[in-house]
Amino acid sequence: MPPDPADRKADRMIAPNAPSRVGITAAASCLPPTELDTDDLQDRVAAASGLALPPGMFAAATGITRRRLAGPGEYASDLAVGAARQVLADAGLDIADVDLLVYASATRDVIEPATAHIVQAALGGRAHAFDVTNACNSFVNGIDVARAMILAGRATRALVVTGETPTRAMRWQLDGMAQARRAFAGYTFGDAGAAVLVEPVTSGGILDVDSETHSEHWAVGGIFGGGSRHPRGDEHTYFTGDGHSLRGVFEKIGMGILDRVRHRTGLGWDDYAAVLVHQVTVPYLERFVEVTGVPRDKLVVTVDRLGNMASATLGVQLARARPRSGEKVLLVGLGGGVSVMTMVWETP
Repeated sequence: MPPDPADRKADRMIAPNAPSRVGITAAASCLPPTELDTDDLQDRVAAASGLALPPGMFAAATGITRRRLAGPGEYASDLAVGAARQVLADAGLDIADVDLLVYASATRDVIEPATAHIVQAALGGRAHAFDVTNACNSFVNGIDVARAMILAGRATRALVVTGETPTRAMRWQLDGMAQARRAFAGYTFGDAGAAVLVEPVTSGGILDVDSETHSEHWAVGGIFGGGSRHPRGDEHTYFTGDGHSLRGVFEKIGMGILDRVRHRTGLGWDDYAAVLVHQVTVPYLERFVEVTGVPRDKLVVTVDRLGNMASATLGVQLARARPRSGEKVLLVGLGGGVSVMTMVWETP
């Protein structure tokens, strides 16, 4: 019978044995089975709204041809649980082998309690469990928090999961073109879940983390309902924002953070097996390539067939990258609020 997590925590508090290296040791994703073609999405919105939208407008503007949708009765926690079960199976572990569970997502099942508890109840664990949320950077933030707790001797093995159902924030009915412009960013969304294991390693690991925050732009886009500002009412439960303005903010901020990473680590594009970047639309990804100079063959492109999966985007890419031992991966997160985040990971 495995030791109770509470006993292991007490041991660490008395005599912490903090490791010097912590890394990602396994990654998995979970996609809902339902697929929605972008042209079909536009047709449904046009029919519900009585608007004559130009054929192929959504696909042409976003470069997204399709995405996955969580079905009725399928929640963000279900996608997180699916990914968690897969990553544990891949690693040959049981949930009892985990003493920290972080649910790191922009989407929650409920306002209270933390969705981490819903995930843990489904998995049957007893780990210390809590939520981390920071828009589309939530998952990378969750990995960083787990790493910090392990380095501090507060945990020995962490399961970091995300479940994203941003398609629930799409406006399926519009009252005119002005509202269509404010709601358009919502038509980039797709649903997904992802999970990673974070634990001490003897080689490689997470080598560098950086972040840059420009909170004065918090109102440029988001889902503003459910909190104390707008606790009730459907109007604030839809994604609202100007995609062009949000893109302009990120272009104004620039990618100086990548220069800092290069200066600290001495690593250039050729040193990475893959560069994983948050993807909103195909045109925005092309602009990122143009501005940063990252070679296209280093990217794991998901946005064209899966859409903007919010914080699950990097998790899905991580599960697909499958770097070999000793290879390095650069994660680049872009989140509303707004924030930019980077993480350099070397496989053990």
